[in-house]
This record gives sequence, C-alpha cells and structure tokens, in this order.
Amino acid sequence: MTVTAEAPSRRRFFRLLLSSANDPRVLVIAWLNLIANVVIIATGGAVRLTSSGLGCDQWPGCTTTSFLPGIDDGIHGLIEFGNRTLSGVLAILAILAVLSVWRLRKHRRDLWAHAWVILGGVLVQAVLGMVVVYTNLSMSMVGVHYFLSAVLVGVATSFVLRVRRTPGPRTRVVPAWMFGLTHLTTLLMAGVVILGIFTTGSGPHSGDDDVIRDSSAWEQLVHTHAWLAYALSAALVVLLIGSIVTRQRRYLAAVIAVIGVVIVQIVVGLIQSRMGIPPLLVGIHMVLAAVSVAVTVVLIDATKTLVLEAEPQYAPEA
Repeated sequence: MTVTAEAPSRRRFFRLLLSSANDPRVLVIAWLNLIANVVIIATGGAVRLTSSGLGCDQWPGCTTTSFLPGIDDGIHGLIEFGNRTLSGVLAILAILAVLSVWRLRKHRRDLWAHAWVILGGVLVQAVLGMVVVYTNLSMSMVGVHYFLSAVLVGVATSFVLRVRRTPGPRTRVVPAWMFGLTHLTTLLMAGVVILGIFTTGSGPHSGDDDVIRDSSAWEQLVHTHAWLAYALSAALVVLLIGSIVTRQRRYLAAVIAVIGVVIVQIVVGLIQSRMGIPPLLVGIHMVLAAVSVAVTVVLIDATKTLVLEAEPQYAPEA
C-alpha cells in the first residue's frame, strides 16, 4: 500500500513542475532564479570583502579532511562555505526552470533555451569556483566568476520577461535613433560593469589577506570607470528626453528605472572613494551592478511590443 500511495504522489509532483508558460508557478520559478543569481553576487562579495576567499582552501570539500568547515576555519570558512551552499540552491532552481518549461520545449523554444542557458551557466560557475580556489584567487578567474554571474542575471531577467510575454511577432515602438542608442547604452553598461570588475580586482579587496594585488593601475582604472559611467548617464538622459517626446510609457518607465539605479551607483561610488573604499559600500556597489544589468535588459525589451499592440508607423521585425 505504501508503494501504491507514493507513486501517484510522485506523478502529481512532476505534473506540478511540467506546467505551461501562463501557469503562475513558472513565473515564480523564473523570479526565484533571478533573485538567487543576484543574491549569490552579494554572498560572493561578502566572501571577497571579508577576506574569506580561501576560508575553505579545497573544493568541493572545505578542507582535505572535511566537507564542512570546522572550528579552526573560523568565520571565514563559514562565509565561504555558505556561498558554496547557495550555489547548490541555484543548481536546484535552474533544474526546476528546465522542468517547468519541459512541455513547451517545441512551442516556446525561447523559454527552453533560456532555462538551459541558466542551468549551464550555474554548472560552469561551480567549476569556476573550483578554479578560483586552486589558483589562489587569481584576479582574472575571480573577474570571470563575477562577469558570468552578471550575465546570468541578464539571462534570468530575460527569462522572467519572456514568461510574462504573449508569444508572437514583435515590432519596434521607438524611432530608429532611439533603438540604436538603446543598444549603444547597453554596450556602455557592459563596459562600466567590466571596468568595475577590473577596478575592484586591482584594488585593496583581494579576497584573502595573503593575496597581494598589483594596484599600480588602480587609480587610472577608477577614473576610466567613472568617466564611462558619466558617458552612460549622458546617453540615458537623451533616451529619457526621447521617450517623453515619443510618449512611450513602458519605455519611459524602463529608462527611469535604469537612471535611478545608475544615480545610486554613482553616489555610492563617490562616497566609497572618499571614505577609503569601505567593504560594505563596495559590496553594495557590486550588487547594484547586477541590478543595473537587470534593468538594462528590461530597457532593451521595452523597445519592442507585440505586433497587435503596436502603432502602425513602425514596421514589424523581420
């Protein structure tokens, strides 16, 4: 009787997972993937900014003799292992994302592809975590680790948007110059994030007290990073004016969101530079960079809409 009772229960469980795109559970799973990929940037920042990068000096176990951190590993071991544990949560959520769109794999290939990219990215991140440990926090490997997290935030944001979207051909709803400037703004945002990775990597927070960075280029990187952020801000102001003139409300809301995040980023950056780069503000700066990526994806998405909802003056996309 026990086996008979458990079998229907398992079938009900998988029916709950294998649902349609308009099922709210799919949207919940998509949101959880996005939130978790932002949170792991915060925990990864905590690892680095508390010098816990080698709190667990082995992988996947914490030490050569234990999978879990021991008393001798102290708070650094707990922080590092906590970040690794969250990686397992991300893997589970990514698997749930794939299962949730299983029935749609032929009709909504966009959702199917997004789910697999998220799962693949999470698995690659796990391997990169091992490489980071065994290269003693190599600056290039730490930078790639963060960059891939930022990319996953962007993909997860797109996944959320596409789950909410009605499928069908889409058309541009902004003038061509705004469409082009939006994509140029995206490149500027990518440049700001990448330069931010180099700037933090060359700065005083190396991830572990025994890892010394060559900070000879740090000041130049700080200035270059700042000037690129100002160029990004100027482009966003032009887009803000354009969205007001063209009366594109959805696009206007997206531009305002990006501008808001960028303003906060600039303020945090200025304060941290004047306070001697305190770890807490650096951590906030890192998380806001991920949020910046997410709202930029929303901005790109707002340049188009479903053909049936669009005004006739813009031709549908090919």
